[in-house]
Amino acid sequence: MANTKEIKTRIESVKDTRKITNAMYLIASTKLRKARNDLDRTRPYFEALRTEIKRIFRTQNDVDSRYFYPPEGELPLEGTYACLVITADKGLAGAYNQNVIKEAMHMLDEHPDTKLYVVGEYGRHFFTQHNIPMEHSFLYTAQNPTMQRAREICDILLEGYDRGDFKKIFVIYTDMENSLTSSAHCTRLLPFHRAYFQTDTVEKAVTTPFEFVPSVQAVLNNIMQSYVSGFIYSALIDSFCSEQNARMTAMDSANSNAEKLLAELSLQYNRVRQAAITQEITEVSAGAKAQRQKHRKEA
Repeated sequence: MANTKEIKTRIESVKDTRKITNAMYLIASTKLRKARNDLDRTRPYFEALRTEIKRIFRTQNDVDSRYFYPPEGELPLEGTYACLVITADKGLAGAYNQNVIKEAMHMLDEHPDTKLYVVGEYGRHFFTQHNIPMEHSFLYTAQNPTMQRAREICDILLEGYDRGDFKKIFVIYTDMENSLTSSAHCTRLLPFHRAYFQTDTVEKAVTTPFEFVPSVQAVLNNIMQSYVSGFIYSALIDSFCSEQNARMTAMDSANSNAEKLLAELSLQYNRVRQAAITQEITEVSAGAKAQRQKHRKEA
């Protein structure tokens, strides 16, 4: 059985670790609130873009754009795919990174001819360690995503898409469904379905035709670049929020485990100390008894 000094040292170690996990919990909660506020401030702009795209399809039924499937339906698009994989820069976030990697590996199994575009140090390290080639690795941190970073990613992806390097673009990110749960998703970014911009609400019929300058295709393509940037920014923010939420959950669990461990160690410490005190009392009593017996014999 460990002595009191060893148990006391372990108790201090657990307390120090609990301070760290508690601090990480508070930091993650602060980052989560800030990221949510940033997303809420930008959401109205991209909702307005979606409304404008929907208006174009309401007024122009014969719009032809490389960003959309033809009106008659989805055609088989065989060839190279591009996939943006969004991970974190570090662990200590439960199964957050593993779920994203699992989705990426599943896609590579189904479609080996997929070019990976990776955000986050965890993903870069995993693919490098397993000798999985990456088409492009965004070296800036996955922490605190900005609209500027989303535009840089969008420009690189759209440049390859416009050249015909790949037929589809997918995004693997973690969607924070609510304040308690989140899950990794593989979502097709391009091409879009026209039905994606349709709503069930009844709108007034268009009586006056709209005029698009220089052309409806040029206007739509310009809007789509901003919309794709917004989609990527939303995916970055959602992933960042999910990471912080997962880290909060992991740190809260660590704090609970630390409390249980401290309670067990304190009980063990008290038992060992009580046993030591009892042993000392027994030895003192035995010594005193031996002294009394000695004095009696001498008398």
